[in-house]
Amino acid sequence: MRFARFLTVALMSAAILAGCADTSAGWTYAPAPSLTPPPSSAASAGASAGASGSLDVVQISALGVKYEQTSVTAPADTPFQVSFENKDAGVPHNVSLHLGDVNGAELFKGEVFPGVATRVYDVPKLDAGSYAFVCTVHPTMIGTLTVE
Repeated sequence: MRFARFLTVALMSAAILAGCADTSAGWTYAPAPSLTPPPSSAASAGASAGASGSLDVVQISALGVKYEQTSVTAPADTPFQVSFENKDAGVPHNVSLHLGDVNGAELFKGEVFPGVATRVYDVPKLDAGSYAFVCTVHPTMIGTLTVE
């Protein structure tokens, strides 16, 4: 009788250990999918004049889990680039653009990446108007993009 109990406990322990030995990742962060295509593979540590041509570049940076710029300007009806510098070491940030305010439709979503690093996002042309730029990971990080 004791042997049967011991055998049952040993088999259950082996089954539990086998289930815990899975090497796949546990909980991971994955942002909600965007309505926009992923950023181009031309993203780099800085804008290069040869690769970017004559596109206007909007500078945005993050430090202390907030954008350092509260408002920026971009040209209307022409593609442009956002050079985003994440100065927060090890903290993931990005720039996404929303129509009107933070509750508006997401029109562009840049790659989320940890700092300290810089990415250059290629943004499609936008109509003149006011847009919110928001960090997908930290939605309290907000600024205003004026397109004119």
